[in-house]
Amino acid sequence: MSRRPARRARRFPVVPVVGAVALAAICWFTVRAVATRTPGPPRAALSLATTLGGVDTAGFERALRPRAFDFPVDHGEHPGFRNEWWYVTGNLDTDEGRRFAFQLTLFRTALTPSMPDRRSEWATRQAWMAHFAVTDAGGTGFHAFQRFERGAYDLAGATARPFRVWLRNWSVESAGSGFFPLRVRAAEGDIAIDIRLDRGKPLVFNGDSGLSRKGAALGNASFYYSFTRLPASGAIDIGDHSWAVAGNAWIDREWSTSSLPPGIAGWDWFAVQLDDSTEIMAYRLRHDDGSTDRFSAGTFVDTDGVATTLDARDFDIRNTAAWTSPVDGARYPARWTMLVPGLDLALDISTIVADQELDLAFRYWEGAVVATGTRSGRPVHGNGYVELTGYSGHSADTGAQR
Repeated sequence: MSRRPARRARRFPVVPVVGAVALAAICWFTVRAVATRTPGPPRAALSLATTLGGVDTAGFERALRPRAFDFPVDHGEHPGFRNEWWYVTGNLDTDEGRRFAFQLTLFRTALTPSMPDRRSEWATRQAWMAHFAVTDAGGTGFHAFQRFERGAYDLAGATARPFRVWLRNWSVESAGSGFFPLRVRAAEGDIAIDIRLDRGKPLVFNGDSGLSRKGAALGNASFYYSFTRLPASGAIDIGDHSWAVAGNAWIDREWSTSSLPPGIAGWDWFAVQLDDSTEIMAYRLRHDDGSTDRFSAGTFVDTDGVATTLDARDFDIRNTAAWTSPVDGARYPARWTMLVPGLDLALDISTIVADQELDLAFRYWEGAVVATGTRSGRPVHGNGYVELTGYSGHSADTGAQR
């Protein structure tokens, strides 16, 4: 399997705390970091589970009950909530069949519930982070980058009319008078994407009409909706080569203040677009002991765009292989079986490149996968993305996950 090339990186200062406070401290330095494999001990990483946990919630809005969504307003930012992200992934091919994939995620974290009395135009209570990754299954492997900014001086932010979310020149924005088409652009060094997303299936609300519960306590939830299939086309540049690509993209939108309860070590999240024009999203919340939390859930979207909510009893995900990170020896799942008996769906899911680990401020695995299997007795194939968090320093269990 192709290894990612070594590249020079500007290293950000090590911050000895985790969660939103650590992210805020790093953001004030306004640095950029590029993922690389370098000799020496593993870099310190923040904890996604801690950042999304139930700490420092006073004064922030919380996801307590289902709400009436308002579009296009809700495509923009929700500054009263502590955490928010805009997540775009795509699986793309050239006319010759060379496989590429990309991820662009922009994260907003509120540092305080309200703006302190500051006269400087640099003052802000919003810290921004973005992750950009490209997978080239046909040659150069995996490339991942991150940036940080403050929400001031137009360096980073989000608007609803017209829609635009950006961190410097990494952006997702409307290319016309309506929400679609969207243009996704990012560049770092000699890696760049310029992708157009056209209108596809309508958005679907995950969970209880968009309220995605992650725990039993009031407020352990997020507001969560997805565009599960958007036609995508454009260009990917690596070095002095540019490829015209086309395929499908997926957008997730989520905001919360304290979505995860204590005791959640991480999650395994799957989004698969099948060739029978259906999609499935499922996430498995893992306890510290590796067991599956009962608030794990998912969404199945049929050919007409109608969504069916799944709970932890509706699907079974088992790891069947593992990959070991060269950074710290963490063992991530690398192949899975997914069974959804109520949909008569059985999938075998595997990575297209084993090493798609983002060794950034947060260390996690996020990458493109391929799926094969059956639905109602008929063969199906598909492409997708998987996100794995909380494995650094732990081992991947290759047995049953229920």
